[in-house]
Amino acid sequence: MRTIIIAILLAFNLFAQAQTEDFILDKNWKFTKGNMEGAEHPGFDDSNWESVSVPHDWAIFGPFDKEVDKQVVAITQNNEQDASEKTGRTGSLPHIGDGWYRTSFELPKLAEDSRVLVLFEGAMSDPVVFVNGQKAGEWGYGYAYFKLDITDLVKSGNSNLLAVHLSPKELSSRWYPGAGLFRKVRVLVQPKNHFQLWNTFVTSPYVSDSLAQINVKTKVEGKGLRLETEIKDASGKVLASASSETLFGDEFVQNIALENPKLWSPESPTLYVAESKLYDKNGALQDVQTTRFGVRTISYTAGEGFKLNGKITKFRGVCLHHDLGPLGAAVNKAALRRQIQLMKDMGANAIRSSHNMPSMEQLELCDEMGMLFLAESFDEWKKPKVKNGYNRFFDDYHEKDIVNLVRATRNHPCIVLWSSGNEVPDQWGSEGVKRAKRLQEIFHREDPTRPVTVGMDQVKAVMESGFGAIMDVPGLNYRTHLYEEAYDRFPQGFVLGSETASTVSSRGIYKFPVEKAVGKMYPDGQSSSYDLEYCNWSNLPEDDAVLQDDKDWVIGEFVWTGFDYLGEPTPYDEYWPSRSSYFGICDLAGLPKDRYYWYKSRWNTDESTLHILPHWNWPGMEGDTVPVFVYTSYNSAELFVNGKSMGVRTKNKESKLERYRLMWNDVVYEPGELKVVAYDDKGTVAVEEVVRTAGKPYRLVLEPDRKTISADGQDISFVTVSVVDKNGVPCPTVTNQLDFKVDGAGNYRAACNGDATSLELFHLPTMKLFSGKLVVLVQSTEQAGDISLQVKGKGLKAGKLTIQSK
Repeated sequence: MRTIIIAILLAFNLFAQAQTEDFILDKNWKFTKGNMEGAEHPGFDDSNWESVSVPHDWAIFGPFDKEVDKQVVAITQNNEQDASEKTGRTGSLPHIGDGWYRTSFELPKLAEDSRVLVLFEGAMSDPVVFVNGQKAGEWGYGYAYFKLDITDLVKSGNSNLLAVHLSPKELSSRWYPGAGLFRKVRVLVQPKNHFQLWNTFVTSPYVSDSLAQINVKTKVEGKGLRLETEIKDASGKVLASASSETLFGDEFVQNIALENPKLWSPESPTLYVAESKLYDKNGALQDVQTTRFGVRTISYTAGEGFKLNGKITKFRGVCLHHDLGPLGAAVNKAALRRQIQLMKDMGANAIRSSHNMPSMEQLELCDEMGMLFLAESFDEWKKPKVKNGYNRFFDDYHEKDIVNLVRATRNHPCIVLWSSGNEVPDQWGSEGVKRAKRLQEIFHREDPTRPVTVGMDQVKAVMESGFGAIMDVPGLNYRTHLYEEAYDRFPQGFVLGSETASTVSSRGIYKFPVEKAVGKMYPDGQSSSYDLEYCNWSNLPEDDAVLQDDKDWVIGEFVWTGFDYLGEPTPYDEYWPSRSSYFGICDLAGLPKDRYYWYKSRWNTDESTLHILPHWNWPGMEGDTVPVFVYTSYNSAELFVNGKSMGVRTKNKESKLERYRLMWNDVVYEPGELKVVAYDDKGTVAVEEVVRTAGKPYRLVLEPDRKTISADGQDISFVTVSVVDKNGVPCPTVTNQLDFKVDGAGNYRAACNGDATSLELFHLPTMKLFSGKLVVLVQSTEQAGDISLQVKGKGLKAGKLTIQSK
């Protein structure tokens, strides 16, 4: 098996100060694939290795290859009985093998009794860490956060080498896992007396309109210490404070009165900071720590369901895998922010991190932007889904991984629910019940303020075994036909749709005849955007909507998925070259599919929604039937074809489909104009929408999500590229090859068109349009200035855009 070695040159000066120093190791890394014997040693020559920055995903650069991690399996979650060849299940990108990363860092003379830690927020996978040629430690799960004490291995006042060996295995995942140091790496230098890492816990056990009790539990190293804590608002104004000298073992406990608290919610995500200072008995400052938190209350009760700040709230959630499309698994805050904003604009209020620990950046953004969060941990326990999955680590690591997850993230107000697993095969039998209870108890011990769920797909089995009955929150994955029975048999008095829908579609692709279909496949490897196709284990969005809207005891849902992701190309698991999913409400490029507007029409009550499908470019189909669907927040609308009324349609609660979508199934295609007029409940025209037949493609249009980005070397502007005719009408079917050029204070980062069957590489500056669109990612450098993007395509007037980097 090949080995990947990581070599990084770190150069920073750590000054002996009276507080913990935290250094992010993001630059000057050296990387190579292959089994490089001796790469952990300082004298090893890594001059020919690739220079990279971290976070880094080595596999996203391709190439796509059907032989990569080809799995001959029967996917039991998909109700398969016989094994078959799955070529794109993990994305068909080269994530398997060994690799190394290396870096050097300078330490000054360390103060006596200082401690030095190295912290990894994710390393895919099986990381083995070396410092100065000596093994510092290892971990298992690629998604887990972990820290190692390297004090005894570093050389004070000298250069030190950090080397990391990774070895992702075949048959270790059900989707694209990525490969490499895909999340942040940090070095911490702690003074003798210091705050323990991940051991401050801020809660608000009492909250009223006029007063909140802020309980701060803080673990420290050292004796004879005094803790001063100030509560500050976002502007830095001190609102309350406390001083403590009493240690309960190694823990300070403070209760601070915060007057007139502003509560955190998706609508108003107010955040506070607890600034803590540690002093010795002589009054000398020893360490400083800031902990961001929010004040809010949560409860889950029979008869009321989930309440946030005393208000009944249903989860309007989406599941998200960790990859960021063309960026792969490498964490990028701009990409995460774009995802969250798209979901908020749609009306979503919650995210589930499927099926692993979330990134710190994602949680920080959900805190800031106002998005509830279901933090998941594992896709497997003891019993395997795939040969080399988490089952390899469960016995040795499950408690350590949960402890690190909870302690590292429990101060995030966005997290309102933990998940200990997803569709685990352990749902059968008494051993599985014991494991579920054991895992839930670990979560409770580390965080008594939040409940725990499991995404359960074997609903009959968990009814019989008692597995579902012991869960704080019973989460059902699909199985809408069993919701009523589960509610009757489970004692909790409510049910959560922990994973719903799994409807499949390809953006801008429509198939005829229009009909509801299960597991439908077509020769081109695409699925229809009429949103009537799903899998044999899943359902249409309407099946979930009826339960969510009509049953008070259904406390919400998490739709599979908010965005397409690499790998798991169901229903085309056996079709090459499909290499990414079709489940997304948005495609892999982050472009909304039609289904986005179906959810928006239900979830976003602050805006009106009126969306028409399909497009109106059907040469050769003149005289044929082309059904027209409308997704709207209004109850009725009228359709016109070239000025002729096709009649008024009104939502019908007696019909599942007609309750949520307006349909004109007998429209005869003729080129020209579709117009839909929506009416309010008084019959007054509320809003109109028009779709026109496009002429010959004429010019390229560039639309950035942001025209100004930060000159930090990480920020990204996502530029949607489309084609219009001479009259500015979008051309929805063009597939021209485009070329990209970026000049100035930025770089071309990647492109993506959302086509699940495309084998074009994201990082190369050329790509075909898919259904008339694609997205170009323009990344800043650390130099401020203008960034110029030019896009060209044969026979098209070029598009040019200037982005400011500040």
